[in-house]
Amino acid sequence: MVEAGVDISGPRTTALRGGAGDCDVVTVPARQGLEAVDILRLRDGVGPVIHDGDCGTLGFLVPPGTADGWDVPGSACTRSNGRGLRLAAAALGEPPVRAAGWLVTPEAAPAAATDPAVLRAALGEAARTIAAVDRCR
Repeated sequence: MVEAGVDISGPRTTALRGGAGDCDVVTVPARQGLEAVDILRLRDGVGPVIHDGDCGTLGFLVPPGTADGWDVPGSACTRSNGRGLRLAAAALGEPPVRAAGWLVTPEAAPAAATDPAVLRAALGEAARTIAAVDRCR
């Protein structure tokens, strides 16, 4: 079964490769995003990730349709369908957003896009980790 560009029929959900088409982008503050990237890398669940020029935010490329149901506090999901942000173009080497760079390149990512459910869990875990560290200061 495929939902929002993600195959959910097996025991592990995976973003679909091939003619992936448009993608959405989940943006988060850099501190939380970096924690989430570490968590996702440990679990082989990270897709391509971009950072803005000031390194204040990170953007996780996620399957199209993710923005329709995204509701994670402290983050935003931008629907890019029809606006030129394409997973296939991202694989050509240039980040799909101006004044941005790759934190995780498409070639280094084990998935073509980050699974939204896995990202949601990683962002929650990252927020809890940051809160615990901040309480210890």
